[in-house]
Amino acid sequence: IAAMYVDQQRGSAFTSHSYSLGAPLARHDIQIKLAGRQAECTLNGAYLVDDSQHVDYHTQIEHAVPACSSLQLYKGVIQGRARAVFNGRVTIQPAAQQSNARQLNKNLLLAEKGEVDSKPELQIYADDVICTHGATVGQLDTQSLFYLQSRGFSKKDAQAWLAYGFVSELLERISDPALRRFIQQPVITRLEQLVGGESNLQALLPAQSGVPS
Repeated sequence: IAAMYVDQQRGSAFTSHSYSLGAPLARHDIQIKLAGRQAECTLNGAYLVDDSQHVDYHTQIEHAVPACSSLQLYKGVIQGRARAVFNGRVTIQPAAQQSNARQLNKNLLLAEKGEVDSKPELQIYADDVICTHGATVGQLDTQSLFYLQSRGFSKKDAQAWLAYGFVSELLERISDPALRRFIQQPVITRLEQLVGGESNLQALLPAQSGVPS
């Protein structure tokens, strides 16, 4: 169980990358206050769960002053009887004109008994703003699975590659190459576990990947 509280002043920029690789119960609360003009925050997150694991993400972003921006992108891959909860709230205060807030939660169900509760929220008390929010829950595309298998992929490899393609957008948002490689390895290992064993995703990993300082 973790919590993070951020208070941003004028011209500041804050970026968070959060990866949850499964636990009987995991919860992450994130609260951001944009308290200075032209402050920017970006929240990226992925959760990969199976069996009867449970993961919660609760985010709150408050736009308190004008001309600030926020971006949230969270993706989940759910296997077995696992359950994921995403609750993201963005509040635009009356004084926070010219705010730009975007929020998106996407989920991929690998089993029929997995569960996702997604609730992106916007509370807008100003009229000169740009705000969007959305949520999706779906399964692997059967046509894409067939295409990969017709090109020589095993079913397991096809599932692993499609799941990785779903999550890789978040990895690409990590600007530091060493940190990206460091996170990529446990993500690939976890995705292989979710589809039931090793796959040729390991080919994506460098021969030697050092731990970033």
